[in-house]
Amino acid sequence: MSSITLKGVEKHYGSTQVLFDCNLEIRDHEFMVIVGPSGSGKTTMLRIVAGLESVTGGEVYFGDRIVNNVDVGDRDVAMVFQNYGLYPHMSVYENMAFGLRRRKLPKPEIDRRVRDAAGMLGISEMLKRRPKQLSGGQRQRVALGRAIVRDPEVFLLDEPLSNLDAHLRVQMRAEILRVHRAVTATAVYVTHDQTEALTMGDRIVVMHEGRVQQVGPPEEPYDRPVNRFVAGFIGTPAMGFLECTLSREGDRAHVEGPGVRIELPPEAAAAVPLPGGSKVVAGVRPEHMDIVPAASVGQDVRSYVTGVVEVVEPLGSEQYVLVDVSGAKLTARTKRDSSIRPDQKVAFAVDGSVVHLFDTETEKAFL
Repeated sequence: MSSITLKGVEKHYGSTQVLFDCNLEIRDHEFMVIVGPSGSGKTTMLRIVAGLESVTGGEVYFGDRIVNNVDVGDRDVAMVFQNYGLYPHMSVYENMAFGLRRRKLPKPEIDRRVRDAAGMLGISEMLKRRPKQLSGGQRQRVALGRAIVRDPEVFLLDEPLSNLDAHLRVQMRAEILRVHRAVTATAVYVTHDQTEALTMGDRIVVMHEGRVQQVGPPEEPYDRPVNRFVAGFIGTPAMGFLECTLSREGDRAHVEGPGVRIELPPEAAAAVPLPGGSKVVAGVRPEHMDIVPAASVGQDVRSYVTGVVEVVEPLGSEQYVLVDVSGAKLTARTKRDSSIRPDQKVAFAVDGSVVHLFDTETEKAFL
């Protein structure tokens, strides 16, 4: 298999534009995850790769071959959908063999492929059953098996786990990755669930309002988001944002606002090309807030956030604490502490070296 490349791809439905100058290269054998909220254009992009949608502008390549006008049946792709798409009157075996029979493969070859795929997916004993006799996870395995038997160059998966319960989604994530390693085809996986993106993708594409926002290994959009949208979308609980004023004292700098003072390391201060008194947005992740005694604020603790607890969510060994900081909302991930209560004033130490700073107008990241 060769790579898949999108160059300047745009898509219009009448006067409505849904994709804007999308550029993306998916490497050979890569498991690429496209993630974004509803309406971001991720499924439209997948359908364009499949050939189910035509492009309004730009080019789509499979390797060095442009495929803009190549029919879906000639692209050697297999798709797995959210709703499984199984024929209810056919057995599992017949569902998996259907596409191969249409291609008029010899019966022994069809039987070998179906049984090999069924063994890989652990559904060999279910080949005589009908879809209605299967659980949701078993049906999803059949849908995967139907794609695997075709031995395609590209797997396209459109929200395949959305209909499953949380526990089964975790199991199927591992199953899909195991299958991908076994068949070594290029895979493009679409999801709105950023947990799936972070745990499954070799690289991930973050989309928003029809535009590619950031492409990189899963840790990159988390650790080094390029803008405020990516920072707020990637991560659970989400990053919190504080409108602050930048203050400079020689080579040193800090950001401050009501209930907020965060000292910046020298490299962070140098990365912000703004004078003292400028407005910036500081982004703080939940795991970077450590609860401290209120009396230590401004004394032993020089970088801090103070606010009032709104909600405490116990989660076994840890808890999420939603805090109102003069109207802004932050969530802290802390060890379980039964003494924290709603309406309580709290203080958190914040490490300035892991704080993200964004331009108030462009929303692009300085750090």
